Amino acid sequence: MSHLDDYINLADGPVLFAAEGRHEDELAAEPHQHARGQLFGSMRGLLSVGVQEGVWLVPAIHAVWLPPRQIHSGRTHGPFHGWSVYVAESACGDLPPQPCTIRLSGLLREAVLRAAHWPVNASEPLSGAQAHVADVILDEIRTLPVEPLGLPLPKDPRLQRVARALIADPADDRDLERWADFAAVSTRTLTRRFVAETGFNFTEWRQRARMMRSLEMLAAGAAVTTVALDLGYSTASAFINLFRRTFGETPATYKARL
Repeated sequence: MSHLDDYINLADGPVLFAAEGRHEDELAAEPHQHARGQLFGSMRGLLSVGVQEGVWLVPAIHAVWLPPRQIHSGRTHGPFHGWSVYVAESACGDLPPQPCTIRLSGLLREAVLRAAHWPVNASEPLSGAQAHVADVILDEIRTLPVEPLGLPLPKDPRLQRVARALIADPADDRDLERWADFAAVSTRTLTRRFVAETGFNFTEWRQRARMMRSLEMLAAGAAVTTVALDLGYSTASAFINLFRRTFGETPATYKARL
């Protein structure tokens, strides 16, 4: 077996293996499942993951954990640099039993990227050094704070068209009427269905999508003023105030903590 996909459903073999990849085009995976648990995330770009509870937009500062045999789908939004870790079911007993997101630590990211360069061989156990890195990855999954799944995406294809446009360009300032025309629905339908399918009204959802993107931009090193202007805020202070209300701290404090 020469391709990574051949190993995803192996019950035996190494306790975990990892992969890293870059894609300039958007990718989509239909609902599927793996015999192994999966942890995945991005270094650059946004992804959405679908589970039974709904579809969620996940920023680059979070990693998604799926226990073994969890049916899921996935999609990237724009250029993407991401990674995945596949954990043997026998090692998942004390890992989260439900799909969740965890705040990605620098230690976890570096350990995953090191594991992604190992040759995968189902007939050979991990070396001592590799086993130590694997223990670090499992311990980080086990102990990092679990956070609510990211921003929910609407299920209605018409509303998803609006959501995907805003993901691609969070600074797009079209008003509700123009977005309703774009989706070929009435403003009443757009407003009602956004609340019913995401738990947020349209304005709240758009602001939260911008906040998600701001986390990614700040983590990549962008200046606070640059983030504010790129996301369509008229002033940096307007962005800072909304960021503080959403996350409980200023963008500068968040960036320094990273």
